[in-house]
Amino acid sequence: MALRTIAFAYKDLKEGECGPNHEDKDDGTKIYKIEEGDYTLICIAGIKDIIRDEVPGAVKDCNRAGVRVRMVTGDNKTTAIAIAKECGILDNDEEEYEACVCMEGPEFYNYVGGLIHKDTGENIAVMGKDPSVEKIGNMEHMKNVRQKLKVLARSRPNDKYIMVTGLRELGDIVAVTGDGTNDAPALRKADVGFAMKTGTQVAHTASDIIIQDDNFASIVKACKWGRNVFDNIRRFLQFQLTVNVVALVTSFIGSVVLWESPLAAIQLLWVNLIMDSLASLALATEEPKDDLL
Repeated sequence: MALRTIAFAYKDLKEGECGPNHEDKDDGTKIYKIEEGDYTLICIAGIKDIIRDEVPGAVKDCNRAGVRVRMVTGDNKTTAIAIAKECGILDNDEEEYEACVCMEGPEFYNYVGGLIHKDTGENIAVMGKDPSVEKIGNMEHMKNVRQKLKVLARSRPNDKYIMVTGLRELGDIVAVTGDGTNDAPALRKADVGFAMKTGTQVAHTASDIIIQDDNFASIVKACKWGRNVFDNIRRFLQFQLTVNVVALVTSFIGSVVLWESPLAAIQLLWVNLIMDSLASLALATEEPKDDLL
């Protein structure tokens, strides 16, 4: 399960067996150095980063909503794969060692050719300095990465930036999460940058949205609210056009047939005031539903 391990052991010592060798700490305490060997092992504990209970469900909701989740982490490949399976990013029966499904940072960089200058074709060492001239070195390989990659382990900050740049070049809308100073270029490059509340001030400045509870499930809420605002605006405009077109057609046809408008100016104002305002307010404040995903 790719747990990190820590061993606990003890050793019986006689009085004075520690010897005179010790290290003085700043607070006045002394740490005695004991010779290695002859320890008794008590246990080996496996430690891990706890996955929040709601994360696997949030990943499923993202997939249902058409949002593909990719893990980019500095952990080693074995640990990253285990966590990805626990989160639902990788299926348990999925062949993680298939080409381009799980990659390491240096391998990914060499595979896509890094970032090059659009005009000169030279490799770009300092990324994000001038985004307008950056492009992926090998777009054909980047297309394979786009289709297959789910886990990028042993990732460096530049790898995350290259991933965002490549996906955006291929026409994808990219959202990035991060909390460290090294994540700032990728957060700034993405269409939407999500910074954690406990992250650095540099990450907060580079991001568009700050997640107050540091929970991945909040990204699903943000997605729902974003789509809800879009739908509310669309409903509002549809209603406005319907009411105003009907009023306009009625006034026009009435003017042609009756030689005078069936609705006086003050009546038209009342129609707009009563029909438009309250109904538009109701349509524009509708709460998001799970169907939006």
